Amino acid sequence: MERREGDGLRTGGRARRQDGGPAPLGRRRVLIMGAGGRDFHNFNVYFRDNPAYEVVAFTATQIPGIANRVYPPELAGHLYPNGVPIYDEADLVDLVERLNVAEVVFAYSDVPYEYVMRRGAVAQAAGAEFTFLGPLSTMLQATVPVVAVVAVRTGSGKSQTSRRVTQVLKELGLRTVVVRHPMAYGDLAAVAVQRFAQPADLAKWDLTVEEREEYEPHLVQGTIVYAGVDYGRILHQAEREADVIVWDGGNNDFSFYRPDLNIVVADPLRAGHETAYYPGEINLRMADIVVINKVDTATPEQVADVRAAVAAANPGATVVEAASPIAVDNPGLIRGKRVLVVEDGPTLTHGEMDFGAGVLAARRGGAGELVDPRRYAVGSIADTFRRYPHIGPLLPAMGYGGAQLHDLEETIRRANPDTVVVATPIDLRRLLHLDVPMVRVGYSLAERTKPDLRDLLREKFGGLVNVGRGRAAGLGG
Repeated sequence: MERREGDGLRTGGRARRQDGGPAPLGRRRVLIMGAGGRDFHNFNVYFRDNPAYEVVAFTATQIPGIANRVYPPELAGHLYPNGVPIYDEADLVDLVERLNVAEVVFAYSDVPYEYVMRRGAVAQAAGAEFTFLGPLSTMLQATVPVVAVVAVRTGSGKSQTSRRVTQVLKELGLRTVVVRHPMAYGDLAAVAVQRFAQPADLAKWDLTVEEREEYEPHLVQGTIVYAGVDYGRILHQAEREADVIVWDGGNNDFSFYRPDLNIVVADPLRAGHETAYYPGEINLRMADIVVINKVDTATPEQVADVRAAVAAANPGATVVEAASPIAVDNPGLIRGKRVLVVEDGPTLTHGEMDFGAGVLAARRGGAGELVDPRRYAVGSIADTFRRYPHIGPLLPAMGYGGAQLHDLEETIRRANPDTVVVATPIDLRRLLHLDVPMVRVGYSLAERTKPDLRDLLREKFGGLVNVGRGRAAGLGG
């Protein structure tokens, strides 16, 4: 077998089925291509208890350390007493042939269309069908209203938009619970349902940096957060303590829950991506509200391009323009210094950004030099730079586990900057054991146009205030 450049998949002369005949009778044999989130959800809601299908494997990509595990029998259900194995996506062709796979289901997000269809070509050439499950097949219906906050690309600004939405709903007097898109690391059975009510609850779980980044800002704001693997069970718990659920999306995936209000965040710094990446264009076309974020950084022409794309794809959507203002807690440590910037990892990697809030803060703060960490990188950080060569002189926060956090620390030590600028959603300073001074960059959402999110949320949900939960559950979409 050989690895073909450009697709990351091993191919070879035995890729096609040898007999060319139909799949054997019985349950249809399925392989789900995923990245530790959408794939498990699709399995749970569509395949798990469906006797017409047999899911013989998952494949994994994007996220380090999630392959070579088993989706556990405790979550897989009675049809899968041994669970379902998870393999590396690079082995797709071999798996289709060896496991006699009839159908490959693509189930992860934030990938360009060419990438998706190349996977489809490989799967079909190996002898399998190539399919997708859409919103109607995978969205669960809640008994309380749901606001979904999703995006057209990773790093568009979902997190600060979700916090803004949650703040407004609370100001309306509504009990608001956030359900976060999964980040399925570690022991899957143990994290089937996770509930966080305060920052101290984070210590109860063996969380990665990425998970902490997404949960902690909501907890600091006083909002309960649910996450995990089984989003049916999560929904049953969350809706018991909420007047409104806010779905805080991941990547550019669509919501796992059927939204009563679908808010989609677009990034004009990547104008054109809103209709070029899967499944972000689905979000764009389903949006009730499109928030064009970062208008304080983008050019007017970039903002106009996104507005035109929204008008062409979804002319009925309401557009809200918003800035993403940044704040630095100790700007005096930046001016004139050799600064190493640490940014949110997923935004830089499969999100394809080459700068973020930290670089903006360093430049605006008068940094003397941006230290390039690439020649100092070690271990998993060096691997990340090799895999994503577009990343420039800044450091992706790839702290998915203890080993990667160590690699991050060691890379910073070797680079020996005067100051580290931390621009990750979590205050990474608490997890890094370094002698070098560190400053924190935060960012929020500030609407610039009317109607703004407050106006639109009040219009949609203001009638729920002081209304019985029975009537709240009957709110229409």
